Parts: sequence; C-alpha cells; structure tokens
Amino acid sequence: MKTNGKCTKCNSNDIVKIPGRAGAYASGNNIMTGMTTFSAVLVTRYLCCSCGYSEEWIDNKRDIEKIRAKY
Repeated sequence: MKTNGKCTKCNSNDIVKIPGRAGAYASGNNIMTGMTTFSAVLVTRYLCCSCGYSEEWIDNKRDIEKIRAKY
C-alpha cells in the first residue's frame, strides 16, 4: 500500500496515509526508544477505506536503527 497505493487485500485504490505522531505520555502512533517524547519513533499507518486493512511503516532508516538498538 505504501509504494503502489493499492490495498494488498482487496486491490482498492482508496488508501489513506495517517502520519505518526508523538504526544504527551507517549500517546499517538509511535514506538518509544527512550524516556521522553523526543525519543519517539513515528509510525505511519496506511488504511484501506474499502475493506479496513491497515499497514504500519517506519519511514526513516535512522529510526529503524534506534529500535534495533533498544530492542
């Protein structure tokens, strides 16, 4: 869905990109790699509005390395 804009389950083109965010008390769509929101890795969601299937992606290579180091 991220690369071709098409749902992998139903082949619909009705895809919505929901950007990750980090709010107070680790709220939002993120993965915490430290104690503060400054260490949050944002997770972008892609949602098919036809069937409800969703995918989550980490868009930044540095963020993937931060997660690998922590976990």
